[in-house]
Amino acid sequence: MAIEDIFKIQNGRTSFIFVGGKGGVGKTSVSVATAIWTANHGKKTLIVSTDPAHSLSDSLETYVGSNPKLILPNLYAVEIDPEVAMAQQQEEIKNRKSVADSQQAMGLDLLEDQLDLASAAPGADEAAAFELFLQVMTRNNYDVVVFDTAPTGHTLRFLSFPDIMESWIGKMLKVKSKVSTMKGMFKNLIPFSDKDDGESVELEETKKKIEEARAVMSNPEQTTFKMVLIPEEMSIYESERAMESLKKYNINTDSVIINQLMPDIDNCDFCQSRFKIQQKHVNLINQKFSDKNIFKIPLFKEEVKGIKKLKELGEVLYENKSINQVEEDAILL
Repeated sequence: MAIEDIFKIQNGRTSFIFVGGKGGVGKTSVSVATAIWTANHGKKTLIVSTDPAHSLSDSLETYVGSNPKLILPNLYAVEIDPEVAMAQQQEEIKNRKSVADSQQAMGLDLLEDQLDLASAAPGADEAAAFELFLQVMTRNNYDVVVFDTAPTGHTLRFLSFPDIMESWIGKMLKVKSKVSTMKGMFKNLIPFSDKDDGESVELEETKKKIEEARAVMSNPEQTTFKMVLIPEEMSIYESERAMESLKKYNINTDSVIINQLMPDIDNCDFCQSRFKIQQKHVNLINQKFSDKNIFKIPLFKEEVKGIKKLKELGEVLYENKSINQVEEDAILL
């Protein structure tokens, strides 16, 4: 099967792949393995981590950082760092204050105070992630962008940001419109500045980017969500609820990836017991998600981390190779 058949990659337009699921099911490993696989198939790929735990660096066994870093040919990686994002915003405000008039500087002082509070507030990581998310979603700098998302609840809050931000921007624009009207009424009495309001232009541009991002996210030909789970009831039911929630944001979940499947070992009673329980849950997964593509990943005998192991995982996942096959191929190379 061609890579375009699996991911619906089209020339001239970025394809976006979100990988999510319950905590501890192997989302990061699957995300990075997917990104390595697409990069090795000649697609310029960016892997983005929206997980504050920064497990992407751990998985790749190299520091990634808050700016896209070249990891392999065609493969770039970036981790969202809310503290760095906030620091950049505050630095930008200081630069704008240095060239602003007194009235504008007073307003920027207030904005800087608000950012200081926001940096310590719950959701600061989602806000920082959302800013980079908008940049990535509205530019065609890569063939494929893979999002390694945080655990399910965090991801759903993050994906609700377009609605929250659009509502906030709408309210801000209404307030600014009223202020502009007041300026016109009292311009002979109060020395308002006659300069164009650059902030309103920025808000309008952000609003436009949000609309573009929402359109991309709801286009199943360009954006897909792949749910990673393990063959346990809690993981299955949480994944089912998450997919129902994703429908509210018009995000298409096209695939379910079952991770950590036990092999069928005859001379091990414990292994046989676990195998039978897992197969029962695999049958449940097949019933519940019969309309999805279902991929299976066997339990690796070693921890899956580092470029070599992650490449092997991608081959098992997307080329239907067995673990023994990819290990034999690695030895031959």
